[in-house]
Amino acid sequence: MQAIDSHRPLVLVVDDAPDSIEPIVDCLHRADFRTRIATNGSRALQLANSRPLPDLILLDVTMPDLDGYEVCRRLMQNPVTANIPVIFLTIRNDELDEQLGFDAGAVDYITKPISPPLVLTRIRNHLTLKAASDFLRDRNSYLEQEVT
Repeated sequence: MQAIDSHRPLVLVVDDAPDSIEPIVDCLHRADFRTRIATNGSRALQLANSRPLPDLILLDVTMPDLDGYEVCRRLMQNPVTANIPVIFLTIRNDELDEQLGFDAGAVDYITKPISPPLVLTRIRNHLTLKAASDFLRDRNSYLEQEVT
């Protein structure tokens, strides 16, 4: 069972509101994703650094200890987590908020209430891009070793 589970993408869901977490986790489970849940920014940073690393992070902006922008910045500064795509999933729908999310390093910004088909499509798209990027990074590393 472990070998099969390891092929299912792992999504870290970060939100301090249980009523916001439940629908997205249900949606992800129905689509055969594994999930981890953090209810604050500090815990999110811990779980993002835990093996197995998440394949993608869904991150709320408004949280009590560290806001989502700060969590995202810290993830992007850490070599272990810098290549994990972060999608903001938030009620904040102002253009400035969205720009702040992209400036912090997010790959996408989705406003609540969510449309499950839209969220799943965006997650799958970013996972495909991540897989291609990981492959190229591994291939470059291999080629550099061959040259030396």
